[in-house]
Amino acid sequence: MNEKQSVAARAGSVLGHAASSAARGTRAAIRKNPTTNRVYRTTVGVVGGTTVALGIVLIPLPGPGSLVTIGGLALLGTEFETAKKASARANALARKALAAANEKRKQRAGRKSEAAG
Repeated sequence: MNEKQSVAARAGSVLGHAASSAARGTRAAIRKNPTTNRVYRTTVGVVGGTTVALGIVLIPLPGPGSLVTIGGLALLGTEFETAKKASARANALARKALAAANEKRKQRAGRKSEAAG
């Protein structure tokens, strides 16, 4: 661990590792039982699909519709490879859009400072 980390950061890191380890163990136990695995995957599919559908409905409205959609894809990506690939593409597009928006903001700020100066 890093010596400069705060106590809260170290505690969060330890708890994160513990939760991740517990989740892996639980998921492995679910995979061993075919019926439980099918129910789990179906539940993830229904919840993730509903989240994606809700996000798509919310996209035209003001608010985080696209983020809800990406979150639903991420949820589906925990169990389905196709959704994982779609989620990775959506995240890459979101990062690209964010970089373009930040660049545009910098250009506008530069023009404002030139006009004021």
